[in-house]
Amino acid sequence: MRIVAAEIDSVGNDIDYSGLQTLGDVTFYEDKITEENAKTRLEGVEVLCINKSKITQAILDDADDLKLICEFATGFDNVDLKACTAREIKVANVAGYSTSSVAQHTFALLFYLMESLKDYDEFVKSGEYAAQDHFSKVDIPFHELEGVTWGIIGMGNIGRKVAHIAEAFGAKVIFCPASGRSTHNSDDESFEMVTFDELLRRSDVLSLHCPLSDKTRNLIDKDALVKMKKTAILINVARGPVVNEEDLTNALINGEIAAAGLDVLSVEPMRKDNPLLKIQDSSKLLITPHMAWASVEARTRCVDEVKKNILAYERGENRNIVNL
Repeated sequence: MRIVAAEIDSVGNDIDYSGLQTLGDVTFYEDKITEENAKTRLEGVEVLCINKSKITQAILDDADDLKLICEFATGFDNVDLKACTAREIKVANVAGYSTSSVAQHTFALLFYLMESLKDYDEFVKSGEYAAQDHFSKVDIPFHELEGVTWGIIGMGNIGRKVAHIAEAFGAKVIFCPASGRSTHNSDDESFEMVTFDELLRRSDVLSLHCPLSDKTRNLIDKDALVKMKKTAILINVARGPVVNEEDLTNALINGEIAAAGLDVLSVEPMRKDNPLLKIQDSSKLLITPHMAWASVEARTRCVDEVKKNILAYERGENRNIVNL
């Protein structure tokens, strides 16, 4: 079986791909599959592993032997599913591999902002701490998570993981399903489900863990931000377009909310004219480059899940197939 694994640089060159090589003749590429290179790269290839490559009808027309597309990701909107189904090409994704990594990064973003860690670190490294008489520095106040209300939008695997960690810190967790309906998951019963407006009004911390859809695009906009507490912290580790970046920029500048931590943006990599770049105050805004999902353990699990999807395909099983 001939396999192409593209975009290896997006998963990481520090990850062991030898498991894929046990499945057949594997060719690795660091860059994407495109309409310009597809004919050369996909000739005689049965399985294609990708991350962000846009798989179009034109690419499929140059891949006569292709039978399976495996995503190094949960999302699969980069693939023309209708065209794949018409060609009897199966598309498989991986899910749940990054739950712990994203949940952990949610709290990393929060604590950096909540405890003004950048300011305190710079205070020590500048020599100011060594030069003062006092043993401590408490002029930048911070608060405990215990007793705060933590709001969550999207109570899937990551949302639930974050909810349990927040609860362990003593926070009161409330949530609003991304669909607007209860998920009816028994694990959610210990958390209070509220309306979207109530979630905005009550949350001291609001974290986003929802998929991008017509319902969630620009969900956090000017109207939503003005309903939040002026002391609230917003965390987005979901999808960039869930938050209107122009409206968030204005809300942070005008003090409508206290701070925001973002790992995702509307366009990635970040555009040079992104309005959020107006805010250089790290106590108000922290942005990381879409890496919450990418712990070594999560990326290793991702590759292993792709291997399992290919093995299932060989056995005639439809493991994680999204276009049946």
